[in-house]
Amino acid sequence: MNKEAWDISIESLNGGYGSHLVLRDFSAVMPAGTITTILGESGCGKTTLLRLLLGLNRPQSGRILFGGRDVCAMSDRQFHKLRRRFGVLFQDGALLSSLTLAENVALPLVEHTRLPRKVLRDAALRTLELVGLDKFADFYPGELSGGMRKRAGLARAIVTEPPVLFCDEPTSGLDPITAAQMDQLLLDMKACYPHMTTVVVTHDLGSVEHIAEHVLVLKEGRSAFSGSKEELYAADDPYLRRFLDRKYEESRRMAAPPLDSSVREALSEWLDD
Repeated sequence: MNKEAWDISIESLNGGYGSHLVLRDFSAVMPAGTITTILGESGCGKTTLLRLLLGLNRPQSGRILFGGRDVCAMSDRQFHKLRRRFGVLFQDGALLSSLTLAENVALPLVEHTRLPRKVLRDAALRTLELVGLDKFADFYPGELSGGMRKRAGLARAIVTEPPVLFCDEPTSGLDPITAAQMDQLLLDMKACYPHMTTVVVTHDLGSVEHIAEHVLVLKEGRSAFSGSKEELYAADDPYLRRFLDRKYEESRRMAAPPLDSSVREALSEWLDD
């Protein structure tokens, strides 16, 4: 299998939903063989960017290049073939509840190869061992914790040894200890597969500090920053400083009370009934 590292280049991208543009003239580079974290406040365009990179939406204009290949110029058939090379860790793991962990992990191989059943299971077990779940190979997702399901989702994402790995909020919903374990797991994956270009969408600044080699910050559909995390922490841009330092917004007086007296009285009657 080709072990060449792919960079991801985005040039003058415009994309959104129907007539509503979310990303406007967006350009960025995610260096080959590195972990790039994508940051930004809610609604800034992170999810839209991820959907465009995965081909779930098509941009209105601009270019997206994986290892120099412009996916926007590809036919659907060509892009679907390229997308087989992507690994994706979904936010909730997205495991199939009717399959065991081993069956879930082997699923990409089942779908795209004709390998014997024993070879498929051995590949799944080896990959589960990488994430510390080989002893749970025959458990079902509903029998495991949320953190274990995310680790199994990561195993499924890397079972094909993809050149590009996308991770959508890998630490969301996890306690601090489990989140730190997930971060370390991503670093272990990087050491195991140095050719892999990893893109992590996250709100977790602690995770950024621990795993990021390159950071992309979005603001209102545009790139507010692109560089190393050391450069990010040294930046004096007011938006970046507010984002990183988590300064509280100035309090705003409510324009009107939430409920008028008639609503409160009706609620009181209902609660006392």
